[in-house]
Parts: sequence; structure tokens; C-alpha cells
Amino acid sequence: MKKLFCYADRYIKESDWRDLAMLKFCLFSMGILAGMRIPEKNKKQAGWIAAFVFAATYIPLIAKFFSVIVEKEE
Repeated sequence: MKKLFCYADRYIKESDWRDLAMLKFCLFSMGILAGMRIPEKNKKQAGWIAAFVFAATYIPLIAKFFSVIVEKEE
């Protein structure tokens, strides 16, 4: 667990405001996907939009996180 927290600390140190904004959008869209109460007529459209935002933000965030993990510690 300590190693995971060290990776997270290094990730935050190497991130700028754009990365953190993407993280917030990613978490927001995951919240929508997890079950916000949306009227039935809009549920499908909101789900597709949230899924797109989640994928568009999650992939670059995880790619950067993995690059932080594999990079040698200084």
C-alpha cells in the first residue's frame, strides 16, 4: 500500500492543472455512470456522453500513471 501512495505522490508532482482537471472530469463522468438519477428519456444519452468523457480522460490519465510507475526513481 505504501508503494501505491508513493506512486500517487510522484504522479501528482509530475502533473499540471490540465491533468488534475482531466481527473475531475473522469471522476464526474464515472459518477454519472454509477447511477445518478436521470429521467428515463435522457438516461441513454447521458450514459453515452458520460462513457465517452470517461474513456477520453481515463486513457491518458492511466497512461501517464503507468509511465510514472515504470520510470526509475531518482
